[in-house]
Amino acid sequence: MLKKIFVLTALVLILVVQAAEAGRLEEIQARGTIRIGTTGDYKPMSYLNSNGEYEGIDAELSKIIADSLGVEIEYVPTTWSTLTADTLAGKFDIALCGISRNYARAKTLAMSDAYGVGCFGKTILCRKKDAKKFQSLADIDKKSVRVMINPGGTNEKFAHANLINAQLIVFNDNAEIPNQIAQGNADIMITEIVEARAYIKSNPNLAAPLINKPFTTHSCGILMQKGDQEFLNYINFVLAELKDDGTLAALENKYLR
Repeated sequence: MLKKIFVLTALVLILVVQAAEAGRLEEIQARGTIRIGTTGDYKPMSYLNSNGEYEGIDAELSKIIADSLGVEIEYVPTTWSTLTADTLAGKFDIALCGISRNYARAKTLAMSDAYGVGCFGKTILCRKKDAKKFQSLADIDKKSVRVMINPGGTNEKFAHANLINAQLIVFNDNAEIPNQIAQGNADIMITEIVEARAYIKSNPNLAAPLINKPFTTHSCGILMQKGDQEFLNYINFVLAELKDDGTLAALENKYLR
């Protein structure tokens, strides 16, 4: 009996090791889909359009990654407030939606190599008629200024860290905030260079007076759980190939510059 127990225990251990060795890549290919977490509220990164389709540079990168694995995309909606928790919970394989690479995320999650280098930084969106009023953080950080932010992301963190006197208004729909600014329901949106550029192109009532003088600079990365180096290596390999053959530069020029 004892010998049988040892044999069964050994078999279980072998199965566990084999499952661990299989990793996320094999799991994705066996499933036939790659689950991609995205907020779908961030132009020009990942935006859910009126036809119910995702568009933007991250949507194109998602398609390239899926095609390289020979699988389909299964989008999993997430929010900036729940992005970290959803990633840790394994609700998706990777997340792409203009996710900033920073130390806070790197402590608990894995992030790919950078893309969009030189394209990202915190700036503001305001009404065009008010552009001359807002030329610095000091101009914004006044009790009379209403700053609208989406919860859970780096925009909210930046606002809380740098704006002591301004009125901070939390608004859950990030994609709707530019309209709220244009309609006069707030004065300022803390945003990214690329997002501000997209909205001033589509709405003549908006301006980004500090777009060439961002408060910060950073890059984006693809987010995933820690612990599967093979999977991370593969994602980085795809990005490296796209960089080498000029595809990544073409996508960045199309969406980010």
